[in-house]
Amino acid sequence: MDIEIIAIGGYEEAGRNMTAVRCGRDIVIFDMGLRLDQTTLNEDADIVGMQVADLVKIKAIPDDSVLKANDGTVKAIVCSHGHIDHIGAIPMLAQRYNAPIIATPYTTELIRQQMAGDTKAGDAAKLMALKAGQRYTLSQNLILEFVRTQHSIIDAVTPVLHTPEGAIVYALDFKLDRTPVIGEPPDVARLRQIGKEGVLALIVECTNVGKKGRCPSERIARDLVRDTITTYEDDKNAIIVSTFSSHVSRIKTIAECAHEIGRKPVLLGRSMEKYATIAEQMKLVSFPETTSAFGNRRTIDRTLRRIMKGGKDQFLPIVTGHQGEPGSVLTRIATGDTPYQLMQGDKVIFSANIIPTPLNFGQRHLIEARMQLVGARVFEDLHVSGHAYREDHYEFIQFLQPEHVIPAHGGMTMTAEYILFAGEMGYTPHATAHLMKNGQRVKIR
Repeated sequence: MDIEIIAIGGYEEAGRNMTAVRCGRDIVIFDMGLRLDQTTLNEDADIVGMQVADLVKIKAIPDDSVLKANDGTVKAIVCSHGHIDHIGAIPMLAQRYNAPIIATPYTTELIRQQMAGDTKAGDAAKLMALKAGQRYTLSQNLILEFVRTQHSIIDAVTPVLHTPEGAIVYALDFKLDRTPVIGEPPDVARLRQIGKEGVLALIVECTNVGKKGRCPSERIARDLVRDTITTYEDDKNAIIVSTFSSHVSRIKTIAECAHEIGRKPVLLGRSMEKYATIAEQMKLVSFPETTSAFGNRRTIDRTLRRIMKGGKDQFLPIVTGHQGEPGSVLTRIATGDTPYQLMQGDKVIFSANIIPTPLNFGQRHLIEARMQLVGARVFEDLHVSGHAYREDHYEFIQFLQPEHVIPAHGGMTMTAEYILFAGEMGYTPHATAHLMKNGQRVKIR
């Protein structure tokens, strides 16, 4: 059986991830992501109003024209987790394929809400939830399995496509967190077993392969956040925290710390409200009973006005805007565009890294400068990554022993670095370690 990997998006950039695997006449698509930094939109923005052709042209969503009509039949669109760079293009592209969209329950609900907001998205009834540890038969020759993993969003999995020629493992994204804050550790025993059964190819993220050692557990971030917030239990100044809206584990930690020092946690921002509310409704997380969440801009401003009136020391806002995105809650606070006024001694905590693009560095610098001008104190880098480091990748490959390695989820510098790393483990460039660009194909059997 011919088996071919088709790189569609995410092989020349971090974002708009999309890969197809063709097994004979059967095709399985993994992820359909959006690249937000190619637009002027922020994480609270609604991008579904833009035309597909325009989004492709500015490289915000994958160019799936590489999948020609005569390639075969798409049997499924499989999503590894709920980050926007993995599911954000589904409302624009999924209707082109008469195939079910398969994801974990939490990711499925995120996709359902995306599709409900776009009249062009097609029938959401094609959504199918598959839990970690479960299998689903796609065709006579293909079986899909979800293996439990950990990442910076809950309910993430490593999809495994079982073929007659061996397994294709799609590891975008993962970390080997043995002590997570929410959920169970990665299913290392199953990964080892799959390795013994035979792995034909590993399609793998390369985000942090250049970082030595192992990625710290989310419990390290929990301790960093708790150590900082609880230090100010008797402080009367404001404390504001910004983190990734999708990082439910981190939001849970921040909310619990707020409750611990007698402040009411208030989640502010459309995406902040969405991710947390869905997780709580699905009983995947429990927040302190004093927690509230608001996404509508007018409601947010009314809430901020109420906080100012009731006393900033009574509340702890958890807000969007850690990259300094225009229109986000933190940016509007920093620029004086809300009823909430920052003052001397107020504390702003960034429990998120800067996603390394020139735009993000510039935007973040501007809002930090504005906050410091009024005397606010800025705390940075109370964060650990959701992506595996170099030694995690070494361990992961040791588990699976794949015949072929294909790095993705990064620019050419990052994917090339993974090829060098793979070379240290015995893989040969162009033969068993494949450096791919968007639109390219490689036959591995």
